[in-house]
Amino acid sequence: MTRAVAAVDLGATSGRVMIGYVGDGELRLEPVARFPNGPVAGPDGLHWDFTALYRHIGDGLREAFAREPAIASVGIDSWAVDYGLVGDGRLLGEPFHYRDERCADGVRKVHAVTPFADLYRRNGLQFLPFNTLYQYAIDRGLADADASLLIPDLVAFLLTGVQVAERTNASTTGLVDVRTGAWDTELLDALDIPERLLPRLVDPGTHLGPIRGAAAEHIGAELDVIVVGSHDTASAVVAAPLSTPDSAYISCGTWGLVGLELDRPQVTDAAREANFTNEGGVDGRVRFLHNVTGLWLLSESVRAWEAEDGASIDLPELLDAAASTPGDIPLFDANDPSLSAPGDMPARIAAVLESSGAAVPATRAAFTRTIVESIAQAFADAVATAGRLADRPIDVVHIVGGGSLNRLLCQATADRSTLPVLAGPVEATALGNVLVQARAHGWFGPDATLETLRAAVAAAFAPERYEPRG
Repeated sequence: MTRAVAAVDLGATSGRVMIGYVGDGELRLEPVARFPNGPVAGPDGLHWDFTALYRHIGDGLREAFAREPAIASVGIDSWAVDYGLVGDGRLLGEPFHYRDERCADGVRKVHAVTPFADLYRRNGLQFLPFNTLYQYAIDRGLADADASLLIPDLVAFLLTGVQVAERTNASTTGLVDVRTGAWDTELLDALDIPERLLPRLVDPGTHLGPIRGAAAEHIGAELDVIVVGSHDTASAVVAAPLSTPDSAYISCGTWGLVGLELDRPQVTDAAREANFTNEGGVDGRVRFLHNVTGLWLLSESVRAWEAEDGASIDLPELLDAAASTPGDIPLFDANDPSLSAPGDMPARIAAVLESSGAAVPATRAAFTRTIVESIAQAFADAVATAGRLADRPIDVVHIVGGGSLNRLLCQATADRSTLPVLAGPVEATALGNVLVQARAHGWFGPDATLETLRAAVAAAFAPERYEPRG
């Protein structure tokens, strides 16, 4: 018997609603709606257009239910760290975007109270200037709010009226104790962040309740909302068909999340100095990983070239030309801070290359190869570092997400890591979302583990293998 759930999967550049079908020997996704997402400049800084995003979600769920009236539930995942402030049951303003410049002031304010080394021992998180606690430190809106909800929890609240904080995503705020998995009230007090803002923590698989009110009327059903691994990487790792106990994974899209799945956090000085993070995973697993700037570098470069040409660029054709570019190519640090903001990415990459004494590639094909190979080198370095820090002999790398379609990137990662790469599934995040819902319904039996879910993924989506060359 085949059953269905709906997955709302929100990324930093686009969102989608999909129907997931689960049955005996069957696991598949049906795309329903895809919609744009991105930063919007306001008078006080960079925001998300959450109002439009929520409208797209409602329209997508209405279309999903119209196509498949047997949908049993909805799960929501998104990017991490950003939040909306709620007061008197309503959203108080469009959420800030994590790339907004205000974050720099938050870093200075937090580290003046609690140095980064002390923070790392408490929350296990790598330093990222946009982590939620840095945003809170300079957010004047906190005083007027009743609650702060991370993006997936905010969507769930608007649908159901229930306020919670899903644990995997909450672990990225910097305010969860890495040892206990609870809110760190001592840290909240030290940073003068009101504890009342943070709702109760819940685990993936929690039944939140039905969609109600105007949302249910618009969608045409009071569908049950089930909490999934609401940090998109947590959902993606659920669906990464890790083939050995010593597999590394790369969840690759705008960002490349490179790491290992562990049973316990690594909060050593060496892990801190390498800027590795310990984020919550489904079933209490730890996502020990490093954020690498991913295909953002390529997509921003293509966007700049299209603006220059006044015409769209065929990306597969450009990647084929890049793969055929002969000879050695220069590399740059994909994590260079100057490359973190939107706007004229080719010029900024060229400046980074020139500052290191490297020649700037003369053609777009060669420039594209430099971008992809630089990302691959950053991936390979992070895989090697993860294995060393966790004392794990990495034997294979799984690339999931949109990056698994980029054959040049997959082969370059295999070459530069000297490890085989298994690519796919592409829609790992949506699949992980679907699988956690299905398990919560009992569709995989009473004792289904993450390994049970991954076996279903491996059976339904055979990965493509890339062997390292030379």
